[in-house]
Amino acid sequence: MTSTTSSPALDTVAVVESIAGLVGEHYVFPDAARQLAALLRRRGAEGAYRAGSAQELAEAVTADLRSVNGDLHLALTYHAVPVPAERGAAVLAAMRRDFDAWLGGVPRVELLDGGVAVLEIAPKMFPLDWAAQPLAAALSLVAPARALVLDLRRNTGGDPDTVAFVCGYLLDGRTHLNTLLSRQGEVAEQSWTPPFVPGARFGADKPLYVLTSGNTFSAGEELAYDLQQLGRAEVVGEATRGGAHPRDGWTVHPHLELSVPVARAVNPVSGTNWEGTGVLPDVPCEADAALDRALSLAVARLA
Repeated sequence: MTSTTSSPALDTVAVVESIAGLVGEHYVFPDAARQLAALLRRRGAEGAYRAGSAQELAEAVTADLRSVNGDLHLALTYHAVPVPAERGAAVLAAMRRDFDAWLGGVPRVELLDGGVAVLEIAPKMFPLDWAAQPLAAALSLVAPARALVLDLRRNTGGDPDTVAFVCGYLLDGRTHLNTLLSRQGEVAEQSWTPPFVPGARFGADKPLYVLTSGNTFSAGEELAYDLQQLGRAEVVGEATRGGAHPRDGWTVHPHLELSVPVARAVNPVSGTNWEGTGVLPDVPCEADAALDRALSLAVARLA
């Protein structure tokens, strides 16, 4: 006799109630949190979530979570591979699967004609304790270049500490990048460039261009936005997706992770962030044309 392993049963009522409770307790905007919790419970009572699968439930709940204020960090994510139950573990497990496949988050380092280097960071700003070594190696390698193109077109988020680490190579001295405010409106955390980075810095004076696309999101957007607001880089490409709120994750079923923003970002220069609007490019163009456009700008400036 052979045995088969089946997915755990999906108790839709219990899962939706768990989601409503977590959103109501943790979402950074209390008024919207109450609205969303009430909406989920009402929709559940109406039978809107009588889905045939965990994946279908994830799609339906995510649509409702985003219906109040369009926050793209609010989501119920389906994972085909069962994920750990610990808070925040589901997204880390998915990211870990990408880490080695993408060379630690640095899939491209190249020197082009004229002394212009291209460095791509994708698909994530992986957690700094994983990514520090490959990023330090790549950033040190491009440090002597005459100009740098930082490609974030495929970067869909990750760790704000990694954003600060990268900025440490592109700026001189300790620089305030971001402030996170809690649900209560209090300062929860400030982000600064580190006082020391391993290896050589590209520095604050040479030309720097950041490439973006309509897929650039979250921590990828923060890196582009921080450098733009500080006047350090020109952003070339498309407006980004517009997700500025740092999130936390809860496993509400072995195949389902709830993502809830738990703070909001305030840039010290602009006094706001890129939520909803995205990072708006200084040089708008199609994402596929952004590298060529940035290279032409770099060559002209160096000349």
